[in-house]
Amino acid sequence: MRPVAGNLVKLSGLMLASGCAWYLGYVFADIIPEDTVSIAIQNLQNIGERPVIKAPLPKRQKCDHWSPCAPRSYAYRLLSGGGKEKMAKICFEDELLISEQRGNVGRGINIAIVNYKTGKVVSTKFFDMWEGDFSGEMTAFIKDAPQGSLLLMVTHDDGSARLKDDGKKAIEELGSKEIRNMKFRSSWVFIAAKGFKLPDNIEKEKINHSDNRKNRYSGWPAEIQIEGCIPDNLI
Repeated sequence: MRPVAGNLVKLSGLMLASGCAWYLGYVFADIIPEDTVSIAIQNLQNIGERPVIKAPLPKRQKCDHWSPCAPRSYAYRLLSGGGKEKMAKICFEDELLISEQRGNVGRGINIAIVNYKTGKVVSTKFFDMWEGDFSGEMTAFIKDAPQGSLLLMVTHDDGSARLKDDGKKAIEELGSKEIRNMKFRSSWVFIAAKGFKLPDNIEKEKINHSDNRKNRYSGWPAEIQIEGCIPDNLI
């Protein structure tokens, strides 16, 4: 008889506990507003849908450098053209001096002259080296650049076909090591100083020759670029 009595006690306790739980639930449901319960349930359901917090994007640097230039220095980035569609660009201190957006880029050799002391552009021009005779005009443009100037040069399409020896010599005198190596449709970028010397450790020149086995574009090599920082106290 004892086991039967014990089971009855347990059953009675379970029924009592169930009744208390039902009663408490009824009381709370009557006290707590229905919209509060709905909001709580909705918040629980939306936990998994909330966006993941992401780290902030890195701050954009001048001329799209990966890291900032030191204080009191100029940022530069030179990009040659790529094929027919990707036009050349020259950026200095976060200003596009030559670009498709400015409408002042063209086939041949593109040159920007910058006043080193102020960091402001003095003049920009492009010289077609495929059609017409502009090598002499380009040579005069380079020689007329004031002392204390930075000269930034990039090619788009071909910069060699009608480039004469006087033009090559003028660029060579500025420190170019590649101007006499330029071939048909070579991609070439170059930065030079007139009347003062740039630091040895900055990137000044790069060339990429057309090669049908390696060309990124049909008949054209991949575009190339150089970038860096120039201290503003060299003169």
